[in-house]
Amino acid sequence: MSLKRNILANYVSQIYVILIGIVMVPTYLRYMGAEAYGLVGFFAVLQSWFQLLDIGLTPTMARETARFNGGATDALSLRRLLRAMEGVFVGVALLGGMALVIGSGAIARNWLKVQQLPLNEVQYAITLMAVIVALLWVCGLYRSAITGFERLVWLSGFNMVLATARFVLVVPLFIYVGSSPTLFFSYQLLLAVLEFGVLVVQTYRFLPKIAANQTTPWRWAPLSQVLKFSSSIAFAGFFWVIATQADKLILSKLLPLAEYGYFTLVVLVAGGVMAIGGPVSGALLPRLTKLVAEGDERGMLQLYRGATQVVAVMAIPATLILALFPKQVLWAWTGDPVLVGMVAPILALYAVGSGIAVISAFPYYLQFAKGNLKLHLIGRSVFVLILVSSLMWLASRFGMTGAAWIWLVLNVAYLTLWVPIEHKRFAPGLHLRWMLKDIMVPSLSPVLVALLLQYAVPWPVGRFAIAVQLSVVALLLLILACMGSSRIRTIVKDRIFEVRIA
Repeated sequence: MSLKRNILANYVSQIYVILIGIVMVPTYLRYMGAEAYGLVGFFAVLQSWFQLLDIGLTPTMARETARFNGGATDALSLRRLLRAMEGVFVGVALLGGMALVIGSGAIARNWLKVQQLPLNEVQYAITLMAVIVALLWVCGLYRSAITGFERLVWLSGFNMVLATARFVLVVPLFIYVGSSPTLFFSYQLLLAVLEFGVLVVQTYRFLPKIAANQTTPWRWAPLSQVLKFSSSIAFAGFFWVIATQADKLILSKLLPLAEYGYFTLVVLVAGGVMAIGGPVSGALLPRLTKLVAEGDERGMLQLYRGATQVVAVMAIPATLILALFPKQVLWAWTGDPVLVGMVAPILALYAVGSGIAVISAFPYYLQFAKGNLKLHLIGRSVFVLILVSSLMWLASRFGMTGAAWIWLVLNVAYLTLWVPIEHKRFAPGLHLRWMLKDIMVPSLSPVLVALLLQYAVPWPVGRFAIAVQLSVVALLLLILACMGSSRIRTIVKDRIFEVRIA
């Protein structure tokens, strides 16, 4: 499979999913109200925290599938591993889902600060969330297998169809049936069932064939062979979930549900910056793992640096737009002056922290491919300890503002203090070149121009006009970032050369 095609498909899918989710939020607010939308934000938090039950199995499945592609394992071993993981996933999903169902009443009454919605409806919505979260979590196993096979073009198309169904086709339900949380999550449950069925069928279509006399009963042995690595992944996932979701969980307890709904808007938009790295990592991890299995160290590092530049080029303009023009972004998006005044400064801080987090994630990909996550776990454990202790103190006193500052400062510290140590261990001599040529050079021109435009360019009043001007500025910053990237310049030159020859 073409890596470029996979990355492009991933980006098209990711951008579509992010944009359609963001664009539809004002519609959700109009029909559901801020408090009910706060439940949607809480659902996203539950989905993220449910990943703690993964114990590293989904990325391990993707890695083992990629190793099969690289010739490091055989078809029967891969099928037996999938069957073993299926048993674990179904069992854990049932237990986790039941625990949430049992605790739904306590969550509705004692955790969430519900002010207007009926408590029984909130409790029933949480029950539906529990079933949906359990189903989507099992879907992650099959997604990881498909990713490992590098069938990302198909997966990207499927994700776009699902996003359309989730975010757009729910609007007729709001208009003609109702917009209560119960109806909304009932609809989402139907889509989760459909998603599960399609992913199971496609995964078994992509699996390699085995002989008729070979069987794949459920056994623990295949899991025990990958348990050491999956446990490292589990800890890495544990720390990542806490690092990215602790503020959201804590604030869901501290803030009124309606105000928490506004906070989730900030998280959604700033999360778009972090999602920029997702398409590349989805295509990058299997290919890096394959190159390591083949012993191609030079090719692996070239790919690593090239992918860093691609993500930096995409993340820099998005981060600058959200950090320097948050009021314009929020006004063009929602038209809500109360929301703009409340969360614009929060959005700026979260955007910068998220942009840095995207870059800081790269050493993890390197360690994942080499099968050694010890340094990553140490760094993330320290990050999480400081984050949680700081949040418990500052968020309770300064709310969203305190959480935003913690997110920014800790991500700056991680990039400047810990990433060099990771690079020194797994790619000696790389870090300075990586920082200067792959990150700082593409960033320089966009940062300077964005700062100039922040003070020199007048902004119109109309929302549509602001949106157009933001798009023009974003395009300009993207072009400048591309011009600063040696990897992007090489790709453009190669394309021009091919056209001239043709």
